[in-house]
Amino acid sequence: MDMQAVNRKVIEQFRAGGEIEGMHRERLLLLTTTGARSGRQRTTPMMFHPSGDRVFVMASNAGARKPPDWYFNVRANPTVGVEIGDESYTATATELAGEERERLWAEITALYPFFLDHEQKGERRIPVVALARA
Repeated sequence: MDMQAVNRKVIEQFRAGGEIEGMHRERLLLLTTTGARSGRQRTTPMMFHPSGDRVFVMASNAGARKPPDWYFNVRANPTVGVEIGDESYTATATELAGEERERLWAEITALYPFFLDHEQKGERRIPVVALARA
């Protein structure tokens, strides 16, 4: 499966405002990062978890042994673009740690237990990244 082609189609459907094949629109955001090495803008569709005034994204990479590329991008440049529904804004990405990470991880995995499967399959701790409006 060509994930880049799938992502392009999801981004197109998301921005068109209609239904997104095989996904729940209300749980999807587009994250635009600056490439850590290339410096180019990259947009990735992904699931998110809202809590308080922030949204959280999980660097699960569907259980792969390494985090997704966007994770390395936000570590190098934490200023990102976020699109949720009809809204777009600039945000600052911050990886959670300690008690806050554990609390949010428990909340997220209670709602979406498949993230525990991703963690086990990838044999790594999945990073949780907060996106706060800039």
